[in-house]
Amino acid sequence: MLSKRASLLKPSPTLAISAKEKELKAKGIDIAGFGAGEPDFDTPDHIKQAAIKAINDNFTRYTPAAGIDPLKDAVIEKFKRDNGLTYKRDEIIISCGGKHSLYNLFQAIFQEGDEVIIPAPYWVSYPPMVELAGAKPVIVETQEDEDYQITAQMVKKYINKNTKGIVLNYPSNPVGSIFYRENLEQIGKLAVENNFYIISDEIYEKLTYDDYTHVSIASLDPAFKEKTIICHGVAKTYAMTGWRIGFAAGQSSIIKAMGNIQSQSTSNPASISQMAAVAALNGPQDSIALMLEAFKKRRDYLVRELKSIPGVTCYNPKGAFYVFPNFNNVLGKTYKGRVVDTSTALTEILLEDFHTAVVPGVEFGKEGYLRLSFATSMEVIEKGVERIKKAVASFE
Repeated sequence: MLSKRASLLKPSPTLAISAKEKELKAKGIDIAGFGAGEPDFDTPDHIKQAAIKAINDNFTRYTPAAGIDPLKDAVIEKFKRDNGLTYKRDEIIISCGGKHSLYNLFQAIFQEGDEVIIPAPYWVSYPPMVELAGAKPVIVETQEDEDYQITAQMVKKYINKNTKGIVLNYPSNPVGSIFYRENLEQIGKLAVENNFYIISDEIYEKLTYDDYTHVSIASLDPAFKEKTIICHGVAKTYAMTGWRIGFAAGQSSIIKAMGNIQSQSTSNPASISQMAAVAALNGPQDSIALMLEAFKKRRDYLVRELKSIPGVTCYNPKGAFYVFPNFNNVLGKTYKGRVVDTSTALTEILLEDFHTAVVPGVEFGKEGYLRLSFATSMEVIEKGVERIKKAVASFE
């Protein structure tokens, strides 16, 4: 018999969509896939060469559970260079991906009776991770016409004696929004005044558009930094999703607790991947600009074409590589006698009948929307958009 936590847990919907997409492709069906949250670029050569060197140097044994010092030092230098933040080695942990950093963190600081504020739309794994720690996710809905901002006024309504933290993801998955500096400052003050943690997920930091430069909440005030744990990784920035290297920075006591959890679960991240990540952080950064140039072209095309569909609106993302179009005015119509009444129903029809894989917005806490990743080729994007247009046109 399964444990209660296991029986209540759902698999990641984004990974489930990707699995279904691969299953259909294996049958020879041409799928236009917008599901996966990973760059379609190759890992830069100098990073791959660093991994090959690590293998040839026989750097293939266990490392310290919380990561090797050269990678911690590279992370420290990254925060200093990019964010003006200073950390020491005992304030840094290396983990098996950004998701792993978040999981370990939630296990380290949350427990039964705690409440954790999460703005919606949210990344699908935040609420389950909070629940796995025994805590309660408290969802605060943000709006498309308000630039998906979370403000201090909104947060104040949900603060009580059980509030233990707030999760901020910027640029955001799934909407690509950012948080205005003044809102970050006010939320930082709330965290200090009410003594709760700020979990700052900045994995998409480098993927921003239209001259926007990422600002970390921890950099705005030393008091904010004291309450903030930054979760990050190399996956999105360097097209290293499969290498599984994440990192976190925060109070040494919290980082130590995360390390203890990691030592009793996964132990160290892959030694070879750690050396590759050193090269990623310390080496040439020109691959980022090349990715951004391609992503921006894809974003511009996708937003324009989605907005041309009758009844559909689409927020123009300022970062990450997702669009989150609003199909609420399409829902309620019928297709082959079936009422298309939810984003899940719409997703199923698009996949099964129009061979286009997207993720339903309800999984991100926003019914009536779809998430499409533009971390795929322009050929796939053009084909997929035409299929979505054809689908909507066939609804009655």
